[in-house]
Amino acid sequence: MTSLSRQFEDPSVLEVVVVDDGSTDGTGELAGAFASQLPGLKILRNDKPAGVATARNQGIDVASGRYLAFLDPDDWYAPGYLPKLVAEIDQLGVDFLRTDHIRHTAGNRSIHRAPQALHGTVLDPRADIAPYNTSTMIDYPIVAFGIYDGRLKDSGMLHFLDGRHTAEDRPWMWRLHLQCKSYAISDQLGVIYRRGVSTSLTQIYDRRQLDFLPCFEEIFRLVAQDSEADRFWPKAGRQFLAIACHHLNRSEHMPSDVFADLQTGIGQTFATLPSDVAAESLAVLDSKRRALVAPILRRPV
Repeated sequence: MTSLSRQFEDPSVLEVVVVDDGSTDGTGELAGAFASQLPGLKILRNDKPAGVATARNQGIDVASGRYLAFLDPDDWYAPGYLPKLVAEIDQLGVDFLRTDHIRHTAGNRSIHRAPQALHGTVLDPRADIAPYNTSTMIDYPIVAFGIYDGRLKDSGMLHFLDGRHTAEDRPWMWRLHLQCKSYAISDQLGVIYRRGVSTSLTQIYDRRQLDFLPCFEEIFRLVAQDSEADRFWPKAGRQFLAIACHHLNRSEHMPSDVFADLQTGIGQTFATLPSDVAAESLAVLDSKRRALVAPILRRPV
């Protein structure tokens, strides 16, 4: 909240929508204390936690600004960062603008670059999905690393898969890259992304981690409906297996019932891929990951 108060010389031009998603630690009250510094502050409160996807959708629905940006509660912006992003997206006239970011882990900071190295140039979002065997912008889904034209929400393109606690940004980013007309990468470096926080959803092992399964079902639906589905299936299939293996590698920390549902869910979701895509996705997987996931995929589903 302090970082948001240090963005614009005239703070009234910034609308800040805070969603207190059923917190029990006074989050809403702490945010409300910034009302004098942020005249455009709005606070929405949920009696019970609805999940980050639903909370973001609530914020999107009440936001009235031309451009939208997202900031998770453990991250922050460098002073004067947002005005630079607004000026650049306005000048380029693109649907959305992505950025590099600064990663903050245990007090140490490092710069992490977006997979697309061409900055300040209007790009085709669909061109930066494939190939399957190289990291592309579709593998860089954190929504806080960018700013988005608010007019996209009129067609529902900015809404997240409701009810999801994790992986909600993946189908969201796939939709933008499949359906938007233009985007760009900015040279601005000013979002600080905190890693290794014990309370972060990336550090927990409960059932919320299984949300990547319905999120990939949504990705598969988006690809299947696309006129160039064959062009994008290899990336979607390979990405799913990579994320599935990531969760299997950390499954020793999961409760037994969650682990069982993880195995079943991976098999069921993988079975929704076209058979040729499924076979090719497994064939191109490295041997270590293939050995990890293949026994699950052979199970009856």
